[in-house]
Amino acid sequence: MAGILAFAMSGALLGVRKRFDLFGVLLLGCVTAVGGGAIRDTLTGQTPPVFLRDETYLWAALLGAALAFAFGARLARFERTLSVFDTLGLALFAASGALGAINFGLGPLGVVFAGMLSGVGGGIIRDLIANEVPEVMYRREQLYATAAAAGAFTVWALHPHVTPFQAQFAGSAVVIVLRWISRHGWVRLPVRRLPEG
Repeated sequence: MAGILAFAMSGALLGVRKRFDLFGVLLLGCVTAVGGGAIRDTLTGQTPPVFLRDETYLWAALLGAALAFAFGARLARFERTLSVFDTLGLALFAASGALGAINFGLGPLGVVFAGMLSGVGGGIIRDLIANEVPEVMYRREQLYATAAAAGAFTVWALHPHVTPFQAQFAGSAVVIVLRWISRHGWVRLPVRRLPEG
């Protein structure tokens, strides 16, 4: 729930910055919060997605988006705190998405892909709706999708040897550690530059 609230607030704050109306802000917040899980559920054949079967998730997303609309100026001051919740949400979504993919019998690449999309799918949809280039495509100084993929791979690698909870915990920890070290500038992805002209 903390992850859903954080994702909803981050999506809604982008809508506030873009001067969307109330409906637009609520929609952007909800899509950010539940979009990744919806993609995961669709890919693994769990339809309708879990947020439609249990509306608690959708109510939490609406609450987070409404808070961002009402208190956007104040919440923007706590962007660092929201970033912590965003990282927690990314970690938990990636690990749970990976475990769900394992339970459906997917192989390592399928598990990594499903786990990564669970974490970053909502943000990609958010950026596309807001007419932005998805952040996961160019923010090399902060590992995001890569961290989610690494966490999902950790779940897959450990799953045969430990309990599901331990695998999820370890996968989540990998995401958090990679996010932390990348935010401190200790690791980044390479960028290829073509010659001009």
